[in-house]
Amino acid sequence: MSATITPVDASAADTVPAPAPRWRRFVRPGAALLSGLLLYLSFPPRPLWWLALPAFALLGWSLRGRRLRAGFGLGYLAGLGFLLPLLVWTGEEVGPGPWLALAAVEALFVALAGLGIAAVSRLPWWPFFAAGVWILSEAVRARVPFGGFPWGKIAFGQADGMFLPLAAVGGTPVLGFAVALCGFGLYEAYRQIQARRAAETETGTVRDEDTGTGGDTRTGTGAGSGNDVGTGAEGGTDSEAGGVGPARTPATGTPARTGTGTGTGIEAAGGARPRPGTLPRGPLVAAALAVLVPVAGALAALPLVDDSAEDGTATVAAVQGNVPRLGLDFNSQRRAVLDNHVARTRELAEDVKAGRAPQPDFVLWPENSSDIDPYANADAADVIDGAVRAIGVPTVIGAVIAPETGKLRNTLIEWDPDRGPVATYDKRHVQPFGEYIPMRSLVRVFNSNVDRVSRDFGAGTKVGVFDLAGTKVGLATCYEAAFDWAVRDTVTHGAQLISVPSNNATFGRSEMTYQQLAMSRVRAVEHSRSVVVPVTSGVSAVIRPDGEIVAETKMFTPDVLVEKVPLRSSLTPATRMGTLPEALLVALAAAGLGWSAFRSVRARRTGAE
Repeated sequence: MSATITPVDASAADTVPAPAPRWRRFVRPGAALLSGLLLYLSFPPRPLWWLALPAFALLGWSLRGRRLRAGFGLGYLAGLGFLLPLLVWTGEEVGPGPWLALAAVEALFVALAGLGIAAVSRLPWWPFFAAGVWILSEAVRARVPFGGFPWGKIAFGQADGMFLPLAAVGGTPVLGFAVALCGFGLYEAYRQIQARRAAETETGTVRDEDTGTGGDTRTGTGAGSGNDVGTGAEGGTDSEAGGVGPARTPATGTPARTGTGTGTGIEAAGGARPRPGTLPRGPLVAAALAVLVPVAGALAALPLVDDSAEDGTATVAAVQGNVPRLGLDFNSQRRAVLDNHVARTRELAEDVKAGRAPQPDFVLWPENSSDIDPYANADAADVIDGAVRAIGVPTVIGAVIAPETGKLRNTLIEWDPDRGPVATYDKRHVQPFGEYIPMRSLVRVFNSNVDRVSRDFGAGTKVGVFDLAGTKVGLATCYEAAFDWAVRDTVTHGAQLISVPSNNATFGRSEMTYQQLAMSRVRAVEHSRSVVVPVTSGVSAVIRPDGEIVAETKMFTPDVLVEKVPLRSSLTPATRMGTLPEALLVALAAAGLGWSAFRSVRARRTGAE
């Protein structure tokens, strides 16, 4: 209901409210920082996916009704709380400088999300717009700068969560949107329930008291409806992006409530007395739907999660040869790394002959399993060929190809036991500051480790799908698993199974390998494909199309996984639609931001008149 305020009496005008304690100014920044920390804790290796919900609820409380610049600052704190611990592995061997710089830059995208969420937070149905704004920020972060860095997408923390089936509906954008929406909806539901309880309590008080017809004894609950403009319970009101804040009376500086807000104030003199239930129901309905729609959607999507063998099965072997030592100098051990993978493959061949292991249909080696170019080094080619002949099936080798001129190539080679190397796939999204150095001369000023990458890698252009003994295997090398397009392309080009060969030796025993493994689990459900992840030093794993890990290794131990996996060729809605769901969610965010800007301009014009 609209609040109409009668003039206050003289004694009320002379009352100066006590200043708020100084510590209260740190409550919202602390809450924003805590929301980011909760997001981090929701990621692997911890199975605490559900912490993302209170994280977004707390972030919503921090940002709702804030000014744009406050939203930016609070969002930045949330981003630091999230990304600083999540990305600590990036400084494992090169010191804290690159880690701190990366987290500081990537947190800017969360800061922009905070600004946008603050802007749309006064709109009706704001949880939907706010979740869209979060996905907008993830979409931008996945593309810029230097091709983007989607690590830390909310979807990648949900491999064990109830919302995972939504990955098959619309990929990581829809999965992330559902989590953010549910979290914001939980906060808004709590806020609406508290507002109604307060309104009912104070309405009952007004009924029991005889207030007379003279002075104004208005009491406000401070909790507005879903389309209010500034509320007392939000710790102050702001006038930016979406409404008109309270004007101040010249004499006392107390709020005069001029503007367009819809509060729950109770007029004791001359005004209509609200009855319980008179608050608009729309905001409560919106809050309920924000919670229920993601849950119902995840349940409805369960039939899309299918691990049946549409095209039969394949027995696949993933070799983890291990590295002699941890750290960046694994490249100096490249012959030892190659020999380790050769030895594990020969041991597998012996186990097959002895009946201790099933005969695989094909074998997958990790990225960088042969950093010695087998095209240029006959010795390397000979030991690889000997191992492949011993096992007797096509084997995918991860190699570094060093042409005489031009850039290096991070290449996967299909090695046939009879014909040798028959096909190649060059990694299409090479890692900035890891496989090539942008702005090398400038970066060198801050960190001399850039010269460890003395020769840049170049990017490939062709989609990688190998036909291995009749099975079409899609290839996404390591870092590429984080990018929606890099994995989807292989499936649309006919892949029945996905392989994500990786090398995580430079990141030690950090959480990085578990974070990456969770991405592969999400990709398995997103595209309804088995995913095999061979890693030089672990964790290697075999994942079924429903996201379940059926076999995995330990870190920094030599091992071989041999598993029978289902092959599939049907396409999920996520695979078919590609970027369309993300585009629709970005459009939702744009609509909310545009509506908020329109309301702000209109309110200012009205105030000027």
